[in-house]
Amino acid sequence: MLVLVTGASSGFGEAMVRRFLQSGHRVIAAARREEKLHALQDAMGKLGESMLPVVLDVADKDSISAFFEGLPEEWRDIDVLINNAGLALGIAPAQLADLDDWETMIDTNNKGLVRMTRAMLPHFVGRKNGLIINIGSIAGSTAYPGANVYGATKAFVDQFTLNLRADLIGTGVRATNIAPGLCGGTEFSNVRFKGDAAKAAAVYQGTEPLTAEDIAETAYWIATLPSHINVNHIEMMPTCQGYGPLAIQRQAN
Repeated sequence: MLVLVTGASSGFGEAMVRRFLQSGHRVIAAARREEKLHALQDAMGKLGESMLPVVLDVADKDSISAFFEGLPEEWRDIDVLINNAGLALGIAPAQLADLDDWETMIDTNNKGLVRMTRAMLPHFVGRKNGLIINIGSIAGSTAYPGANVYGATKAFVDQFTLNLRADLIGTGVRATNIAPGLCGGTEFSNVRFKGDAAKAAAVYQGTEPLTAEDIAETAYWIATLPSHINVNHIEMMPTCQGYGPLAIQRQAN
């Protein structure tokens, strides 16, 4: 199996690269930070020979074009695309949020994902086989204060995946949305809080969150199911997380 993972230099992406390599598959590891990709390849030792590190910024249309044009011939017959690259920026209420942050999330979480998907679809449909795994979030279905555009981008991922399923009936091409809840051990919160380590750590204080390895294991399970099975949507939470009542603002009598 040849797997393409975006956002492969850390977090979910790095864990997925490791998981597939450890099970004997080849992986194209794509991310912006070339030095981290090479460090990952070195850390994998002999298994790193089955990994192709490639610089890619999914928020940059030209970078995506250059990525696919530059793939060596022996690395072009991709079986699985994992659209993992994504981010959250800020937790401010909508009226105070940074518009640049909103646009960055849309460019990465949505535009990058659809461009990567569109580039792969003719290949998958032509060979009547292929799998697209999109990394969503419970924020795509459950609103919370400060999620505003981040949650909206992940709702897009969920609906886009379902609409892919509608279009791809009979082609043999599968599409899945993995929607994790609270997940620690990644750069997610550090990026969201723009390097404020104390704020990032507070998100997970006193919890046992999901791990990047949990998400990687789920992606691997989906990718190794028989080809007639499609997992449309899978939502994951740690047992320390659940649902609460709707917020109600009451006026004083």
